[in-house]
Formats: sequence, structure tokens, C-alpha cells
Amino acid sequence: MIQLTPEAVRRAMLAAQGLLTPPTATAAKADLLSAIRQMGYLQIDTIQVVQRSQNLVLWSRLGDYRPEWLDELHAEGQLFEYFAHALCYLPIEYYPTFRGRGLHDKRVGRYWRGWAEKHPELLARVLEAVRENGPLSSMDFDSERIETGWGGVKHERLALDRLVVTGELMVSKRENFRRYYDLRERVLPDWDDADAQDFETVRDELALKAVRALGVGRADWVANYYYLLKTGMAQRLDKLAEEGRLHQAAVAGWDQPVYIYPDNLTLAEQAAAGALTPTYTTLLSPFDPLISDRDRALELFNFDYRLESYTPAKDRQFGFFCLPILHQGRLVGRLDPKAHRKQKRMEVRAIYLEPGVTLDDELGAGLKQTLTQFTAWNRMDSLEITTADPADLLEALV
Repeated sequence: MIQLTPEAVRRAMLAAQGLLTPPTATAAKADLLSAIRQMGYLQIDTIQVVQRSQNLVLWSRLGDYRPEWLDELHAEGQLFEYFAHALCYLPIEYYPTFRGRGLHDKRVGRYWRGWAEKHPELLARVLEAVRENGPLSSMDFDSERIETGWGGVKHERLALDRLVVTGELMVSKRENFRRYYDLRERVLPDWDDADAQDFETVRDELALKAVRALGVGRADWVANYYYLLKTGMAQRLDKLAEEGRLHQAAVAGWDQPVYIYPDNLTLAEQAAAGALTPTYTTLLSPFDPLISDRDRALELFNFDYRLESYTPAKDRQFGFFCLPILHQGRLVGRLDPKAHRKQKRMEVRAIYLEPGVTLDDELGAGLKQTLTQFTAWNRMDSLEITTADPADLLEALV
């Protein structure tokens, strides 16, 4: 059995997530798909104070690339949208697993099941409209809105999303982030529900995908990766290890085992031998899979992060869309950016280093280069930093 340290676990995870070292070549369109496969999902979010999260997650791994490639891959049928960690882009080869999840896991879409049961005629009408007219967006319907707690939503929009959950519709493409819905049989004409995985296979497959994406996975981390039930997860992982589909390892000071996907065994051995050296400095989306499990980020990286976008402004500590700073394998700080697109000006309203982090020349240089690259990728002409903590960080970055 491999013996690991927490530091080895961190480095193996960074390598598995594509965040150990900087990209070595200019990104191509196919690299987006590779990165999504490596992570196991790409969460979709609407907030756009700089770039939307899905684009930022890819930039963190690929460097400068064209965000429109993501829409193209989706429209070409190489990606589909479904609920994984949240609403996510997923590689199309994952469809049998997630179709099986939709058929068998009653927790999927549970929030609007009660609403749907009260509006069968609306679901039927929306489905018929798509059948007759081809791909439609919610903008093609006009009705009253209902309040969800996250803003007002049209009844037809809820119907469209519910029909995606049940598998009758799929999102065939996005244009300017607007979703277009079409019949599943037109998006995937060769699909047969007989090919959907049964629920036991679904749970095994999602556990395996999570362990692979994490590099080194513990039972609670694996459950959180695709929002699986924690109950029984340790037993499932033990079963998969007994079947030879996973390897088990021990971590010094931990009373729980961890698990390694066979393809990552060499990577874990390198981490255990101290042969993986993190050299990358970058910024992370709040929804990056490295930190989306806040408890894991706190325990493994000693980084306490909360998204403050939905916190009243007067109560925010760090900012509306604060981005964690990754530097050489550590989460060393965070910054609050805003892209002023008309002026082509990138503003960093505040930047903070974590307590105990020393500002040295290497950190200053790495962060300065990262901010320059971030500004250029966002097609901004200038960068302004308003405040910094510690104060001498500002001098290092200008």
C-alpha cells in the first residue's frame, strides 16, 4: 500500500487537476475537451464581473484561449449540459451515466418536481412547441414570472429545464450564453434509453470518475464531487478497490484511507517520492473543482473560502467575486477583480495575502505575470490595483 503525506496528496491533486505546472503550449480547441475530461465536469455559472466561471476555470489550466470554442464544442455535440456537481458541461461519452442518473436518482431535479406535478399541461405545451418549431430559448415564450429566491423566472423556463431533467429535451447549443432547447432525439438521434446505465453502475462510475479527477480521493471528497450520498461511499470505494478498479493508500496522520484511480497510480507514487514540484501561479474561479468543496479546501490547503456574491455589500469581507490565488501548490491569497469593458480597464479592487504568507520576489513576480496575462486574456488594455494587504504587495505588482 502506498504511504502518502498530506503534502503528497495536495501535489497529486494539483497534477490530476492540471494545476501543478504552467501550460507549455498555446491552447487549441481540442485542449478544452481534454481539460473537461480531466476535471470530470465544468460547472456553468452566470456571474460575469470578469469572465463567466466556466471560461475562467479553463483559462486557469490552458492560459490564453478563445472562449467561443466552448460554445462550438457544445454545438458540435462533443459536450452536453446536465446536473453533475451543479449544472455542468460534460463530455458526450458521459451521457449513458448521467442519463441513468436522471432515470434512477430521484434527487436530480427534486427542487422543481412539485411545481412540475402541478403544471403537466404547461410541460406538454412547451414540449410540443419545441417539437413543432425546432430549437427554442426561453426568450421565445412570453408569460408571467415567478419568484424563486434567485430572481424571477418564466414558467416556460422552468418547464424547459424540467424537461431537460427528465431527458425529453437537451440544450443543443448556447448563443451569447442563451440556452436553446431541442428534442433529445434530434440532438442524439442514435440514443436508446436501453443503453442508460443502471443505478448501481451509475454510482460506481461517478465514484470512479471523482477519484480519477481528484488524483487522490477520500470518501467524503468523492461523495461531494458529484453530490453523491455520503452514506455507504466508503464501502463502495472499498468494493471497487477489492475489484481492482481502485487502489487504496494511507496518509500519515489520517484515520481514513484514500483511493487512487489506476491511471493515476504513477502520479501518486511520484508525489509520495517528492518528485512532483508545483511551479504554477494562477487565479481560480470560485467554482473551480479544486476548491468547490469548501471543507476540502480548508482541510487540505488551509484556505477558508466563501463566495460573497449573494452577501449584502456591507457584510462582504473580501469582495463580490473574489478569486483565490494559487502559487506553487499553495492557496496564498485572493483578489476582487472587475472588468470595465467599455474602458478596456481591468480593476483589482483589493488583493489580499493569507495570514502567514510571506511576500518574496518569487511570489511577487509570479503574481505580477499572472495579472498581466489575466488582463490580456480579458482583452483589457490596462490594469489598476486599488488596495493591497499587505501594503508592500501593491509596490511589487506595479
